[in-house]
Amino acid sequence: MANEESENRAVYLGTFDPLTLGHLDVITRAAKLFDRLIIGIGKNSSKKPCFSLEERLEMVQGACSDLNNTEFYSFSGLAVNFARQHNALVMVRGLRTEADYVYEMQMAMMNFTLSSEIETVFIPTRQDLSHISSSLVKEVAALGGNISRLVPDLVFENLAKRFHIETH
Repeated sequence: MANEESENRAVYLGTFDPLTLGHLDVITRAAKLFDRLIIGIGKNSSKKPCFSLEERLEMVQGACSDLNNTEFYSFSGLAVNFARQHNALVMVRGLRTEADYVYEMQMAMMNFTLSSEIETVFIPTRQDLSHISSSLVKEVAALGGNISRLVPDLVFENLAKRFHIETH
């Protein structure tokens, strides 16, 4: 393994409320591309999360337990500051749809304006997962729908408890 100064490090940031199979797909693929993948679970004051920051951190760590080159932290503030703090020169962003591309491209350009040494790398989610979003997962769960094929097992268990979903 490379030493810390020469490691190819990337950050992948999100609120992960909850972590979906789409997120996990991006994490797994990004972990193959970089020596170290640092996952930042964000505190976003404009969103009302279903799960606490601690619960989200625990679920993401649990779902990624088989990836040995990942680290997990909570964060607030600018993404570029988080990347700098962890000596990462790449920010990974997942893309599901064309609408994501427009938004993510704006964010990438703003991040480049704030910190030109940090690059953004887009990883498209597999097509069979591109319809999954955290918002839709929460909505379907709240209405009693089957979300077991949309999230990792650990996340499903937590959502089932939160929304009183039968798990047979």
